[in-house]
Amino acid sequence: MISFTSLTFIFRFLPLFLILYYAVPSKFRNLIIIIGSLFFYAVGEPIFIAVLVGLIAANFLVADIGYRFKNTTSKGNRYRLKHKKRMLCAIMVSIDIIALVTFKILATFVESTLLPLGLSFYIFKMVSYQVDVYRATIPVRPKFIDTAAYFSVFAQITQGPIMRYEDGAFYNDKYFSIKNIEEGLKYFIIGFGMKVILADRIGILFNDLGMYGYQSITTPLAWLGAFAYSFQLYFDFWGYSLMAEGIMVAMGFDFVRNFNHPYASNSVSEFYRRWHMTLGDFFKDYVYFPLGGSRCSKGKMVFNLAVVWILTGIWHGNGINFLIWGAALGIFIILEKVSYGKKLSKIPVLSNLYVLIVIPLTWVVFAIKDLGDLGSYFSRLFPFFGTNDIAVNGNDFLEYLGDYWWMFLLAIVLCIPKTSEIYEKHKNKWYVTILLLIVFWIAVYFSASTDGNPFMYLNF
Repeated sequence: MISFTSLTFIFRFLPLFLILYYAVPSKFRNLIIIIGSLFFYAVGEPIFIAVLVGLIAANFLVADIGYRFKNTTSKGNRYRLKHKKRMLCAIMVSIDIIALVTFKILATFVESTLLPLGLSFYIFKMVSYQVDVYRATIPVRPKFIDTAAYFSVFAQITQGPIMRYEDGAFYNDKYFSIKNIEEGLKYFIIGFGMKVILADRIGILFNDLGMYGYQSITTPLAWLGAFAYSFQLYFDFWGYSLMAEGIMVAMGFDFVRNFNHPYASNSVSEFYRRWHMTLGDFFKDYVYFPLGGSRCSKGKMVFNLAVVWILTGIWHGNGINFLIWGAALGIFIILEKVSYGKKLSKIPVLSNLYVLIVIPLTWVVFAIKDLGDLGSYFSRLFPFFGTNDIAVNGNDFLEYLGDYWWMFLLAIVLCIPKTSEIYEKHKNKWYVTILLLIVFWIAVYFSASTDGNPFMYLNF
């Protein structure tokens, strides 16, 4: 497949696409999006392009029938047509979800290559589209070209963000703007640097621990590894999101925020309002609120949250570790809602420390699929539970810290909201442009000198 971090994408596909995109009249730009996106997808998933095209056609046709019901409804048959519209929406959403579940089952029990690239992300866009058409929150009747561009746009198809149809406003013409292109390329370079310079490098530490065996490491190194994986996942996915949205901004679309400094949060609930925000908004608007949200009895609210977090765990993967991860987060969030959340929020330093301990522990569960290995790792994190294993190298923590300290320091600085505020204030200064050019060429060097690591969320 063509990766955002590959030199082929950066120096060939993206420049040629943007030139062609702005060379044609604005009314044809969605067509260019479709052609470019199908080419991008076919390079990586030629077999499954039929799945994408078929689901695009089916979702448009069913929603279009529902939209026509809206325009033909009269007082005499309003209830009957509303019922038909609801049934159409339910049927198409069911087909979308069945397609997602079927391919996930095939990938788990038959062959891992049977999961189409980006299926989870474009299925969720399709579900939101169907529900939004049913709710009549899309003011303009969608055209096929606009809808197909929305579903297939290459910048978002593999890992999101999960943009709503209205957020993209694909029915509006996108005009050439040097400012947009400059702004978009800056986002792209920042994300590129996060991925290639930071995430891929710091991720080597956690990978090393798996190769050496979790039972042979010291407790301090186990904690360092948990933080390393937390930073790796964060800057890998945040980096991707910035690259994807940088491309969208360069094409004339509004920026869709997917991360908002989650490690500055004061609760697990707040963390997940700031992390992968478009996925959180999807579950909130299309699962949690329809179930009743928090405007119900405490017991019903607990049930609603449990459903959301079990589904979140299942969405991320088929291993039992993902179910444990989703359930653990659900328990923390439920406890914050019904017990200690308000008290914790009154102590900012303690509450942030709570997040910085709990979240890396949950990421360890997320990362290690084998339950035996997971148990070994936690026995190293908490050795007072009685492990009898002796670490092979008692100085392993200091050795790794000596090699990786600058990456941890850079990661911490980038996690601080003030860093983004400083960038926003000075981003148009010449010295920031020079700095970004330096970051770009360093990232190009790393990308060219390694085989390149795929984005971690490609697996989901």
